Amino acid sequence: MINISNVSKTYATGFSALTNINLEVRQGEIFALLGPNGAGKTTLISLICGIVTPSTGTVTIDGFDHIKQYRQARARVGLVPQEISTDMFETVWNTVSFSRGLFGKPSNPALIEKILKDLSLWDKKDSKIIRLSGGMKRRVMIAKALSHEPRVLFLDEPTAGVDVSLRRDMWQLVKALKQTGVTIILTTHYIEEAEEMADRIGIITKGKILLVEETSQLMKKLGKKELVLQLTNPLSAIPVELDNAGLSLANDGHELIYTYDATNNDIGIAELLTRLGQANIHFKDLHTTESSLEDIFVSLTSSKHEVEQS
Repeated sequence: MINISNVSKTYATGFSALTNINLEVRQGEIFALLGPNGAGKTTLISLICGIVTPSTGTVTIDGFDHIKQYRQARARVGLVPQEISTDMFETVWNTVSFSRGLFGKPSNPALIEKILKDLSLWDKKDSKIIRLSGGMKRRVMIAKALSHEPRVLFLDEPTAGVDVSLRRDMWQLVKALKQTGVTIILTTHYIEEAEEMADRIGIITKGKILLVEETSQLMKKLGKKELVLQLTNPLSAIPVELDNAGLSLANDGHELIYTYDATNNDIGIAELLTRLGQANIHFKDLHTTESSLEDIFVSLTSSKHEVEQS
């Protein structure tokens, strides 16, 4: 659905916001773009939507060049920006209907009604936007973006500043849109949001794509698991015979921690417990934890930063 080829963006000041971006987004998928502040997420979205012009490279949306065939390309795109920007003194119904008209679409009251009902805005249809809560205003922005029936929907920090309940409602809406074949590109600071919804995740830092991976594969490849054993008697050091087993001590020797890759560990849990018994190390409790997407994200961006600094 979206093809980005060798795209870079350098501003007149000399600041390089994006460097040689290559990315394909599939039709009907939810793609999460993660990165720290200033990484280039919003610039990349603005560029695809035609708000920013690339210095080099090309972008196609559903086969249409976003510059040479901008009308066809932009007609397929809906954008929900970070900032809430709309006519605050207009009613919800009128502003959403007006947005549809901007794309040359004929009036379709039934569609506008459906969108407002899906977003729990129907009872606010005659309310002026200035009287709405922040969360409701965010829903209006999504309704405006959906009004012309786009095939691609960009959500730039869509749940920033909204409560947990509303965030969950939006997740359900996004999943429902995906079922209709809409391609969704999401930027978010809520890592659990990407983990919950995204089919694939791209990580961007300092204007460069660090990696693109299936969410499940990313968790499998980069996620680590820990087995934490609460020892009956504390240890002052790990016995020599267990030195190479990937063990470490914590909590003043009261905890023994085994860090491993669940898909490719050298020593199995059963074997480890057997070896601990042979070394006369006993435990009274145990539990496992595993890396979250946030752990992986922090690890990747930190290691990339360290490499660049060196």
